[in-house]
Amino acid sequence: MHIPSEMMNGAVCPMTAFVAATGVAGAAWVAAKSDVKPDAKKFASVSALIFAGQMMNFPISGGTSGHLLGGVLASALLGTPFGILALSLVLTVQCLLFSDGGLSMLGANILNMALLGAGLGGLIAGQIRDRSARSLARLGFAAWLSVPLAALACSLELAFSGTVAFPVSAPTMLGTHAIIGIGEALLTVLGFSLLHTPTADPSKNAAVPAVAALVIALVLSPFASGLPDGLEWVAESLGFLHASAPTFAAPLADYTIPGSLPVAVSTSLAGLAGVLAVFALGCAMASAWNLSRASRTA
Repeated sequence: MHIPSEMMNGAVCPMTAFVAATGVAGAAWVAAKSDVKPDAKKFASVSALIFAGQMMNFPISGGTSGHLLGGVLASALLGTPFGILALSLVLTVQCLLFSDGGLSMLGANILNMALLGAGLGGLIAGQIRDRSARSLARLGFAAWLSVPLAALACSLELAFSGTVAFPVSAPTMLGTHAIIGIGEALLTVLGFSLLHTPTADPSKNAAVPAVAALVIALVLSPFASGLPDGLEWVAESLGFLHASAPTFAAPLADYTIPGSLPVAVSTSLAGLAGVLAVFALGCAMASAWNLSRASRTA
């Protein structure tokens, strides 16, 4: 659901940028004040896993596809303010390194997927500390809900920008993303069940998501569905999908390495570069907030 620059214009761009910047700053402040903080490497590895997971589009009905947003999963594993920061980091790297989501739309994408997905979705899920059926059901519902919430926000933004009327886009956006949300819920519950392993050794909390991110990026990403994602499919169906030149030249645009490498190899190497970039920046961010020296770790 990464909005490209050509889909919106006008006041919606600076407005969403302001809301996103304010929300991320607020999340950073809460994270810095929190008594329960994830280890720096865990924050970085979960962020890298969300990046890799978003590369894996899965097909749904009607010739479209979806992919993990990962906001609720990040919040469940790290805590809600850290989930917001993790998604914001991922979206920024995707925009600047891969041209995935327009630069002028970065604020809207952070608002929709980080503040609503990880933030509101994480608050709805609440603290998930075990793998009981009741906890996992609540987690799955919050993960599902985060997808149509982001779709609803995107529909409002499209309407405010004058791209397409809300009554025209909202039903299709909500219907398509309600189905994608089922995949989001299943992947979130599965991911939490596999990765939530409370231990006194922070390195063990970080190793599993880090390895999973590398495997997805290097091995699985070339097999992702090539069908248009939900937003792209809706835009094409309703006639507001317009191609245009990017506002800046990202070094690994469209998740490819420049040159004449085979497509699968190019995608794998681009995914690896993204995972390493997110991990390195995540470690730097976390260290700046003294996450690794927290008195208690999540």
